[in-house]
Amino acid sequence: MSQTRASRRRTPLLAAGFAAAALLLSACGGQQTGSSSGDTKFVQGTGDITKVAKGKRSSVPDLSGPSVDGKKLELSDYQGKIVVLNVWGSWCSPCRAEAPNLAKVARDTEDKGVQFLGINTRDLDKANAKAFERNYEVGYPSFYDPSGKLILKFPKNTLSPQAIPSTLILDREGKVAVRALKPLSEKELRSALAPLIDAK
Repeated sequence: MSQTRASRRRTPLLAAGFAAAALLLSACGGQQTGSSSGDTKFVQGTGDITKVAKGKRSSVPDLSGPSVDGKKLELSDYQGKIVVLNVWGSWCSPCRAEAPNLAKVARDTEDKGVQFLGINTRDLDKANAKAFERNYEVGYPSFYDPSGKLILKFPKNTLSPQAIPSTLILDREGKVAVRALKPLSEKELRSALAPLIDAK
């Protein structure tokens, strides 16, 4: 085989290798395709925290499915509560950075009618998700959604959880009051929750 022909054959392989590397590097924020669903897209977190006035809030789809620990989990079970819905993956370093903040605020606000839930995504091995929950003392349940199917249920052009990590805070009527396309500090999370807790 000539050197030119061998070089031509290596070019597509190199291109595929670079594409795979770029996909891995773009995880946790960059636009990417879900691990087992070809049309699951995530966009880069903008760093924005969007707050919505009460009369302009929209509802979210009723999510249901298995949890990381194998139990059935339904968003509708928490009607009447303020729900903090956080999208995360064990492979995501900003998710690891914000996890202690979420876990702490979840414990502190549990008796104030606040329920935290997670959507674990792109973890093909549940063991990794379970280890994440143990390591960061996450006491609330998470949907196990490796292919991002639950995230695709959110209508386009709405305040959907488009990035990893991202967080939606639902008011007591199940409508989106806050969306954060960034990892949240404890202070940011408490500040976003305070008006909803006070509006009993």
